[in-house]
Amino acid sequence: ALTDRKPNVVLITVESLSSKYMAAFNGTKDWTPNLDKIARKSLVFSRMYATGTRTVRGLEAISLAVPPTPGQSILRRPDYAGLFTLGNAMNQAGYHTDFLYGGYGYFDNMNAFYEGNGFTVYDRLSIPKEKIFCESIWGVADEILFDKVLETMDAHAAKQEPALELVMTTSNHRPFIFPAGRVQAKQGGREGGVRYTDWAIQDFLEKASKKPWFQNTVFVIVADHQASAAGKMALPVNKYHIPCMIYAPGLIPAGVNNRLLSQMDLAPTLLGILGVSYTSRFLGQDVQKTTPGLERIFI
Repeated sequence: ALTDRKPNVVLITVESLSSKYMAAFNGTKDWTPNLDKIARKSLVFSRMYATGTRTVRGLEAISLAVPPTPGQSILRRPDYAGLFTLGNAMNQAGYHTDFLYGGYGYFDNMNAFYEGNGFTVYDRLSIPKEKIFCESIWGVADEILFDKVLETMDAHAAKQEPALELVMTTSNHRPFIFPAGRVQAKQGGREGGVRYTDWAIQDFLEKASKKPWFQNTVFVIVADHQASAAGKMALPVNKYHIPCMIYAPGLIPAGVNNRLLSQMDLAPTLLGILGVSYTSRFLGQDVQKTTPGLERIFI
């Protein structure tokens, strides 16, 4: 556990990053050369499953550590404020918490949900217009969002306060528009969207590695859901398998955890690795401490 270190946490929830795109997760495509390299230096959770098929379900499970309930995601329901989130657990340990999104956060009630649960929110409106050189209907290019993350991390470091940055990307979403010259793939297609996201995360980690706060920061890379969950049955379980890895060179040894876990188990598992002591209402469990045979996923 990293109890005494109080490392920063940058949790990147990647839009539609299916496991099938990544060689590191035995994928059938080879579209993420950079993330595959990062995986070799990360603690990889090889059997992580999403709770749903939409961004709000992923954010719900990651933030609240609860299973999906019938009907709407909690983010979009009344009484969404004042709940127990990953942010609360981090606040108890003295962390500042931010939510950063490349699009307009009124979509799916994201801004209201995170503001109502103690996060400082930054969305497309927080980024000066002159910095937005590429955007789609969904949001700014991922590299622009990541520059905003670097800025907020610098600000926290200047005040010597540990931070949790919860980041939601948008580039890997139709219409798949991204800055020219970044990757060898055509605009407007899924392959280009995935390859650009892969490039942008690598570019971000490279810039972060030059910052004084990098040595004491844990980066979590996880998908919000798969790109497509359609199948010949109502709930094709393999269409919920998503990448999840924790990258923190010098802090967390690289390796592979083959235990079965759900997105709702990410918060307790991460907090266990950080050694953060907290009181919670989480229904998720720390998979590193779960009795073998009691793992479960809800989709």
